[in-house]
Amino acid sequence: MCRWLAYSGSPLLLEEFLYKPQFSLVNQSLHSRLGVEPTNGDGFGVGWYGVDGSITPATFRGVGPAWGDQNLREIAAHISSPLFLAHIRASTGTPVQHTNSHPFRHDRWLWVHNGAIRDFPLLKRELVLAVEPDLYPFIAGSTDSEVMFYLALTFGLREDPVVAVQRMVGFVEATGRRQGVQYPIQMSVATTDGERLWAFRYSSEGNSRSLFFSTDVTALRQLHPEVEALHHLSDEARLIVSEPLGELVGAWQPVPESTYGIVQKGPDVLAPFRPIEP
Repeated sequence: MCRWLAYSGSPLLLEEFLYKPQFSLVNQSLHSRLGVEPTNGDGFGVGWYGVDGSITPATFRGVGPAWGDQNLREIAAHISSPLFLAHIRASTGTPVQHTNSHPFRHDRWLWVHNGAIRDFPLLKRELVLAVEPDLYPFIAGSTDSEVMFYLALTFGLREDPVVAVQRMVGFVEATGRRQGVQYPIQMSVATTDGERLWAFRYSSEGNSRSLFFSTDVTALRQLHPEVEALHHLSDEARLIVSEPLGELVGAWQPVPESTYGIVQKGPDVLAPFRPIEP
């Protein structure tokens, strides 16, 4: 499968989470502790929004392993962002190529995924044909993850992300079960429009891949006043990760099964996720 992280808060250099923590995302590309496999070396990517308030994100993606990419290390030490997604890939069968590396981007939206649509080759034609005709030409790669993104866009991601992802999952499950696939989808997903961040944890069998969110920064400062890095984060800073980046006591909270979350200005949201059947 894959590993990913999503950050929203005061602008930080990408390297603060890609390289510096004990169990950084790049460290997880070689030594994942909670993934299906310990190595995630089939490509990587990062997508970020600028500190100038631009709503169009930039992306940098590669096909090699993240641990050996010097260009990634260079840009991570020089790019600062208030909102970014990063992903390391372990292919579930589709080719290792640039267009299959996450994050996927359309207009102002970014998308990363860990998991799989089971028996995707069997279901692919029906799923792809459900993508809105105006969106279909933008599908550049061959992954189930990208098809999920464009189905979510088709079902209204730009208007109501939660309902769109619920409809996407419901459609994938209905399609799979018609073809005899018992558990059609396994996913943890993050998506953003540059202003808010949505994350989803769900699987058809009710045994989803791990996902965690960081504890409120003000509470962490009280718990660990000696940790200098916490004093450089805004009160609303939040991380969502496939697995914790370190072992600081109280820093990480597991996302419950079948749950979605929204990181935004003001109170965040954590609520049950239920697919909507077509």
